[in-house]
Amino acid sequence: MTSLDKPTQDTGQTPPDDGHDSRAVTEAALFEAFGGIRGMVETVLPGLLFVTIYTINKDLHLSALAALGVAVVMLIVRLLRRDTVKHAFSGVFGVAFGVVFAMFTGNAKDFYLPGMLYTLGLAIAYIVTTLAGVPLIGLMLGPVFKENLSWRTRNPGRKKAYAKASWAWGLILLAKCAILFPLYWWADTTQLGWVLVILKIPPFLLAVWLTWVFLAKAPPPIDVFAEMEAAEQAEKAEKAERERAAAESGEATGGRHRRGA
Repeated sequence: MTSLDKPTQDTGQTPPDDGHDSRAVTEAALFEAFGGIRGMVETVLPGLLFVTIYTINKDLHLSALAALGVAVVMLIVRLLRRDTVKHAFSGVFGVAFGVVFAMFTGNAKDFYLPGMLYTLGLAIAYIVTTLAGVPLIGLMLGPVFKENLSWRTRNPGRKKAYAKASWAWGLILLAKCAILFPLYWWADTTQLGWVLVILKIPPFLLAVWLTWVFLAKAPPPIDVFAEMEAAEQAEKAEKAERERAAAESGEATGGRHRRGA
């Protein structure tokens, strides 16, 4: 049985002395996982630029290229600063898909369609993985909290919190899709674009806040990396003790042989 799925006894309650530390760790992990303020800016800015330019001059090509250009610039800035680039990369790919799709169909509204389909797919993924017993939020945040998948079998309170958070993300994103897809069919490009910009941050912040609430009340994560390191150190110490005992035994045996001679 590995350190990831070995049962443990103390998983029901958060120790009273480390509640503040647990909340601080949770805040820091969520900030890292979801990109913080800068990640939100990188998510919103390309779409905002697209709809602003298109509202002014109805030029699909200029709007699309401007959105892609600002996404690439933000990625380059992160690369130059040697910052985490996963959010910027996802933004560039998302904008690029939208640009290609809109250019191919000639319909400016199609700039938003790949992102809307991604949102719908993500909502379904949150719900399906939760029903399957492996909530997506846990898969995403487990490595950030250094607990990997230990929450599945060793920390039932934490698994429950991840399930609640995944349900929250799934239902919030489904509600967002319930607003956007009818607008895709009935509204014009500028109306759809501005609604998308408006709905970019508030649902995200609500989902992140609910995730924080659920996890802050959950048992603390089990640091499996620290456990594995401790086990490795213990194994080294045990090996060194065996080698020392064997060396002492050899010296004692050699001494008896010399006295016998």
